[in-house]
Amino acid sequence: MKKNNKNTFITKNKKAYFDYEVISSYEAWIELKWYEVKSIRQWHVNLKWSFIVSINWELFIKWMHVSAWKALSNKQSIETDRQRKLFLRKKDINYLSWKIKEAGFSIIWLELYFVWSLIKLRVGLAKWKKQYQKKQLLKEKTMDREAKIAMKKFI
Repeated sequence: MKKNNKNTFITKNKKAYFDYEVISSYEAWIELKWYEVKSIRQWHVNLKWSFIVSINWELFIKWMHVSAWKALSNKQSIETDRQRKLFLRKKDINYLSWKIKEAGFSIIWLELYFVWSLIKLRVGLAKWKKQYQKKQLLKEKTMDREAKIAMKKFI
């Protein structure tokens, strides 16, 4: 088996930076069972509809779907969409829990990745972008793309 020397990304939240303005990001560990780790290592994970909540000053990720490991004998008794606890520093958990009580802030997942042999989740404190901010971002991208094409024609 090949050892991972760098961060190997399992999945990224591509829409996060378009829909939200990410203010700060944190690296969190996830409470996983042994068969969930084996499934994630085989890329059998889906975070599309998952979200992060704060319950009693603890962070949990809900609706993180981890498929049952193929070699497991009792696949029917496995909860694939159970809530999983996130581990961060106490100071960061307190800060995030206070911030999401303010209007407009939420905690979103940004990416799930390996660091050596560990599975980590990058979470971010984010504020929802308004519709006009998204349109402005799209206009800027298209203008930059058109400018690059025009520069290639003249050079």
